[in-house]
Amino acid sequence: MFQSFEVTARPEQGPPRLAALRDELARAALDGFLIPRADAHQGEYVSARDERLAWLTGFTGSAGFCAALRDVAGVFIDGRYRTQVKDQVADVFTPVPWPETSLATWLKNQLPNGGQVGFDPWLHTVAQIEQARATLEGTNISLVECENLVDRIWEDQPAPAQEAAKEHPIEFAGESHADKRTRLGIALHEAGHEAAVITLPDSICWLLNIRGADIPRNPIAQGFAVLMADGSVDLFMMAHKLHGLEAYLGPEVRIHAPDDFLSYLSTLSGPVRLDKTSVPVIVAQTLGDKVVWGEEPCALPKACKNTAEINGSAQAHLRDGAAVVELLAWLDAQAPNTVSETQVVSKLEAFRRRDNALQDISFETIAGTGPNGAIMHYRVTTETDSQLQDGHLIVLDSGGQYLDGTTDITRTIAIGTPNDEARSAFTRVLLGMIAISRLRWPLGLAGRDIEAIGRVPLWMAGQDFDHGLGHGVGAYLSVHEGPQRLSRISHVPLQAGMILSNEPGYYREGAFGIRIENLIVVENAPELTSGDAHRAMLNWRTLTFAPIDRRLIDIDLLDADSLAWLNAYHAETFDKIGPRVAPETKEWLRQATRPL
Repeated sequence: MFQSFEVTARPEQGPPRLAALRDELARAALDGFLIPRADAHQGEYVSARDERLAWLTGFTGSAGFCAALRDVAGVFIDGRYRTQVKDQVADVFTPVPWPETSLATWLKNQLPNGGQVGFDPWLHTVAQIEQARATLEGTNISLVECENLVDRIWEDQPAPAQEAAKEHPIEFAGESHADKRTRLGIALHEAGHEAAVITLPDSICWLLNIRGADIPRNPIAQGFAVLMADGSVDLFMMAHKLHGLEAYLGPEVRIHAPDDFLSYLSTLSGPVRLDKTSVPVIVAQTLGDKVVWGEEPCALPKACKNTAEINGSAQAHLRDGAAVVELLAWLDAQAPNTVSETQVVSKLEAFRRRDNALQDISFETIAGTGPNGAIMHYRVTTETDSQLQDGHLIVLDSGGQYLDGTTDITRTIAIGTPNDEARSAFTRVLLGMIAISRLRWPLGLAGRDIEAIGRVPLWMAGQDFDHGLGHGVGAYLSVHEGPQRLSRISHVPLQAGMILSNEPGYYREGAFGIRIENLIVVENAPELTSGDAHRAMLNWRTLTFAPIDRRLIDIDLLDADSLAWLNAYHAETFDKIGPRVAPETKEWLRQATRPL
């Protein structure tokens, strides 16, 4: 199996490790040290070697950081992890609600007389340190660069990832890496920039049409790259990873050892473009006054998928949808109290594995029943594995990495007979998902301008959820992709070709969780045939097809337009997925998608 269920971190390991870190603080004459969940490449996902936050604290979430001082250690977590962190960290760590409480604000409270807080300049972006230092201005608190203190005490720290890279065929990429490099190089030249530094692994893999396996669940190869204005690239990656790809990459992609990266940067004449939101502090320091700030050149082109990428993603979703439907039909045939969370995860993976194009799952499957469903990023282990009981809901959030696309789908399923409270909340979540799916909006709006529409049905009942409405998704790349998001903090205008998730939810701690998620792609909306239309508009096309549990829908809460959308979606699901599943599953699907 791709997924395992072992316990990867334990709270009791935290106190002795924190004590060892504090010994290092004393030796370094520091008052604190920052431990982010980050690596030198500044992507969202990290390899085992860089799981310093989880190793030290026990917290395994995908975002957050620890500020370890001599007498207090704060673990900063956002709304997705407020429940999870309680079970994962020992009481020597203090959970801090973030971003409501910023690092600088917390440090001011904890170090009223000032102090020196160390950080590894490879593991923090320029923007992060600039923001913290600006807020600390006028205090006696300093953020100072230092060696990584966690690495000093982590005796069995894993080795760097060594996996081989591979070619990503043009039939899936839709554009050669030579054309991509030329196109982006011209843009650099027109901007008057000599080069741009790229540290994000998914950007490098997209630019060069390669894929790798350095990060679990993410088909990326780690390295650094410098794109020149003439379209050539200096690639800093272990040579053995690229063995056999030299001819494919060609002479305009020059391969260097990663250890030569900083010394190479010092040879550039400038101006060199850096994105302060994704480049480590040490890169900017090395370049000095040669730096010009700007957007990372691959981010937006990568987000706007071409026809081949969109078509591939659509096909991947149909095959993935068939696997999910097989699982839903199987689960519906099991009596309550006879199936566990791990059995659901294993069965779903088995159905996905029937597809030869499957390379991996796209993240650890979330299968949380009852109270576990309220843990937004719950990961089932042998110790937490729970039976699916009568009256429970199970949140099943999963996806696959296929050669032609990346999938991500969530369905909330009733086990036995759901109660009225759960049905009402589920229907409000569904109404929000449908409202986004049906939306048409003017060109130029960003995710922050429209994401509230997916929350309104919950707001009207005094309810909400503490995660974004949606994230960008790559094309056989990272399941979380920027810069596009459906989020209150996303200012990037949505453009045709962007793929995002649409996933409102609701979580009642200690009781149940609800989330419904489809992937959707931005398209240019067809011109209206009537009315006084005078603006270019965009709309969504749904990529994900699997039934939504009818038992959880309170039809009295559905308005006519939402009901019509749901019935049309279910009819399309049956038409597209029915021919792809076993005959008995097809009959189950016919019943699951019949009109309400």
